[in-house]
Amino acid sequence: MDVYLASPRGFCAGVDLAVDIVDLAIQKYGAPVYVKHQIVHNPKVVADVEAKGAITVEKVEEVPEGAVVVFSAHGSPPSDYATAKQRGLTVLDATCPLVTRVHNEAKKYTKEGKKIVLVGHVGHQEVIGTTGQADMTLIDEREDWDLPHWNKDTEIAVLTQTTLSVNDTALAISKIKKSHPNAVIRDDICYATTNRQAAATELADITELVLVIGAQSSSNCNRLKDVAIKKGVPAHLINGPEELDLSWLQGIEKIGITSGASTPEKQVKAVIEAISPENVYRVGPGEESITFAIPRNLRDMVGNGIRSSSEDDIIFNENN
Repeated sequence: MDVYLASPRGFCAGVDLAVDIVDLAIQKYGAPVYVKHQIVHNPKVVADVEAKGAITVEKVEEVPEGAVVVFSAHGSPPSDYATAKQRGLTVLDATCPLVTRVHNEAKKYTKEGKKIVLVGHVGHQEVIGTTGQADMTLIDEREDWDLPHWNKDTEIAVLTQTTLSVNDTALAISKIKKSHPNAVIRDDICYATTNRQAAATELADITELVLVIGAQSSSNCNRLKDVAIKKGVPAHLINGPEELDLSWLQGIEKIGITSGASTPEKQVKAVIEAISPENVYRVGPGEESITFAIPRNLRDMVGNGIRSSSEDDIIFNENN
């Protein structure tokens, strides 16, 4: 039995940044540091930061007055910042820069008088943060939907959640352009989502089963599973070897493995060790070199001495 390992996979630059900010906050201010919403959608990562002294809450109102709070990578609505100010909180913003870009686009196009359409998933934390930036119409491409009955001359701008299916989003945008051909279309799906879906497609073409390592709550992990299934390959989303059903592997010679942008490499390694393949082959263009610097205001606030969370990753050899 051989394993074909997607590359790129795992932590993206935005996740690295968010975890580093929590680490820095604990180093600077001491425990506890509060995190509004899961810092990233992976329970093992959340457990790791909580073991260091973070406390995860779902509402800013749950943070004690005067405490330190980190806003998660998914982004937060302006109302959360207003509440934090009222409570005298020290806010460290770990929003992924690519999500912040979407927020800025929403405000920009609103000022220009355009109607905003957001393609995204109802209830997802990123969507909650983005829809708080301006008035907009939310389109969930998983459901039946229609645009409001706007005049054909109405100027609209289409934004997207950063972790959606590339193909499904393209279909939604195509439908929008049929009624509004002059709509401004922003390519907001992030590089990490796009690259991982492309590698997962290549993986599905050459394997009999695909395992996606990551959390059930992770949008980008679920989209990777969808990629394989739509290619006609059985796929399962598991968070580690404890969720691996060995019956899935019966009669399988080629297993594809990938992981979402919030999945630590050590979880991938643990699954591979549980499978114990004869060979591990790498599939895809290779790992990304993109990094996001700690924002200047945060560097000034917490000082220097930045230690990357990636130092904790476990690296293992792969065949080319």
